[in-house]
Amino acid sequence: MNYYQEITLLPDADISVGFLWQKVFQQVHIALVDHKVASNQSLIAVGFPDYRQAKFPLGSKLRLFAKEQATLEKLDIHRWLTRLEDYVHIKGAKPVPNDVTYVSFVRKQVKSPERIERDMQQKAALWAEKSGQSLSECLAELEQSKPTESCLLPFIYLHSQQTKQRSPGKNSKFPLFIQMQQQSTSQDGSFDCYGLSSKANGQSALATVPHF
Repeated sequence: MNYYQEITLLPDADISVGFLWQKVFQQVHIALVDHKVASNQSLIAVGFPDYRQAKFPLGSKLRLFAKEQATLEKLDIHRWLTRLEDYVHIKGAKPVPNDVTYVSFVRKQVKSPERIERDMQQKAALWAEKSGQSLSECLAELEQSKPTESCLLPFIYLHSQQTKQRSPGKNSKFPLFIQMQQQSTSQDGSFDCYGLSSKANGQSALATVPHF
């Protein structure tokens, strides 16, 4: 990743930085989907320079990275954030500096309490059918190894566009948990349409972005 563009969130007394992250990142996601190069694959990656270094866990800066400056110019992120222009400061594309480290920002899948409960019920029903035990007995045994839904990673609340399309009346809001992994060197790879590193097509290494 040779070029980057920095977006600074500008909260005020009425609009919190957390609320701004929801709005800004939702628009960035929609922009990356619109410019995807394959199913859930983007040429543009995101970075969080203040990850866990500020009061809000993701800080107040978002960087967009690309190998070519023209890729960022084609995305034209200003156009996607027009409605938020009073709450963001967008710098022009610049070359990445020489003195950087490398990290991978990845999505961490965390099951919701509702999903955990649904899975428990399904497993208990199958177990009861096979073992001959009652459903309540199977549920009681599964309860001992019930996974926890808690996660301490930074996250952004987003709306699932697929859920909105499939079930307009259903709540489409979900937390996108983001984990930063330090890497020893720059690595090529794939990025999804959240701009996060992903292992697509059987790749073993996670793609990196410069961190500075």
